[in-house]
Amino acid sequence: MNTWDHRILQAPQHPSFVTREVKKTNKEINSSSFKDILVQEQLEQRQLKISKHAAARIQERKIEINAKQWQRIEAKLSEAKRKGINDSLVLLNDAALLVSARNNTVVTAMDRNEAEDRIFTNINGAILIND
Repeated sequence: MNTWDHRILQAPQHPSFVTREVKKTNKEINSSSFKDILVQEQLEQRQLKISKHAAARIQERKIEINAKQWQRIEAKLSEAKRKGINDSLVLLNDAALLVSARNNTVVTAMDRNEAEDRIFTNINGAILIND
């Protein structure tokens, strides 16, 4: 007497098996560009974001920060992050920025005159950038 069931041979047609085959195909496609994805993620992690609040403050206070300054801020922030700084005050000639190094995000911005008589709390580092 044969107890073998022919329905087992039909199992690969089940939708869950088809989905796994598609995922495998996508995985194979993505593995060829893994290095590109990794490099892109590293660049995005370094890239400084500006919160909505900070963007509004920059605009309303007419703070101008050129591309070269942003690059220097990003570089110094990356260095500060390696040294364990989480939240930093970045002082430029004409502006002061509160930046979360942990999130690579400018939290708020003010011009230097406005920042002169202030006490900054909840920071554990300062970055001075002179042009």
